[in-house]
Amino acid sequence: MTTNVFVYNSFSSLVPKSFNFSLPSLPIAQQPQVPVSASSPRRHRRISALVTSMAQSTQNPVVPQNRVIIPNKHGEKLVGLLHDSGSKEIVVLCHGFQSSKDYTAMSNLANALEKEGITAFRFDFAGNGESEGTFAYGNYGREADDLRSVVEHFAGENRVVSVILGHSKGGNVVLLYASKFHDTRNVVNVSGRYDLMRGIEERLGKDFLERIKKEGFIDVKNQAGEVKYRATEEALMDRLNTDMHKACQQIDQDCSVLTIHGSADEIIPVEDALEFAKIIPNHKLHIIEGADHGYSSHQTELASVVLEFIKSRLQLQDKSSTS
Repeated sequence: MTTNVFVYNSFSSLVPKSFNFSLPSLPIAQQPQVPVSASSPRRHRRISALVTSMAQSTQNPVVPQNRVIIPNKHGEKLVGLLHDSGSKEIVVLCHGFQSSKDYTAMSNLANALEKEGITAFRFDFAGNGESEGTFAYGNYGREADDLRSVVEHFAGENRVVSVILGHSKGGNVVLLYASKFHDTRNVVNVSGRYDLMRGIEERLGKDFLERIKKEGFIDVKNQAGEVKYRATEEALMDRLNTDMHKACQQIDQDCSVLTIHGSADEIIPVEDALEFAKIIPNHKLHIIEGADHGYSSHQTELASVVLEFIKSRLQLQDKSSTS
């Protein structure tokens, strides 16, 4: 077993972050009024044209050309965005629980990879984001099947998914995928949970098992009392029966796994990452000092670690294919 542990405090390389900026589409009467001097008609025309252009752009958004729709095995359409650099190899990015392809870390990593000439694809699991289907608590195996549909789609286009990366629950999904399908050689687990028995009470409340057996479901509500999603007994059992320890032991020896975790993760403790390091055959562990679960202040460090691993793995693949 190969296990390396690194703690990151700072990085000299800078990785660009993505920014999403949008303006609400306002009726003419509510459009921002800009005071303009009567002695400056040219300035008045420029500002008026700018306001009009901004309003029109929000009413007629440009549809991105890199949008890809892939059917899963259940006939649901999975929606993703392809950051195509022209490379044959593709890195697939998988979001976490109740998240989407537009999560900050997903978009930042995709942009960083594309800048380095590596094609990235980020997509929504069924029932999340723009993809079809109904959101369900649990669903680990089904999301691994969604990932399988993505891999097969690109294989049909004569492209190769060289790396699969997942954040949080997505980290569990990519590890489960590697244990089940054995067709990937590079996996990045970002803040995945090792012990799926933990973290349930925080979402479903105390005595969740007794309550869900009695009612058949638990409605999880927000602070306003609105139902965010319904956790069924079947979905809960799916999570409780997902054994990450057993799955990780089934990952091939020649599959290189990188686990990244923040030392200040407030949702999944860093101890989970240490457990992965004990059982995955070919494993490297990188702990980013001070990072929380979403890497809110450590996006650059996260991207730097990911890029270093992926570039080194792709270089090794190139050497082995030409030797």
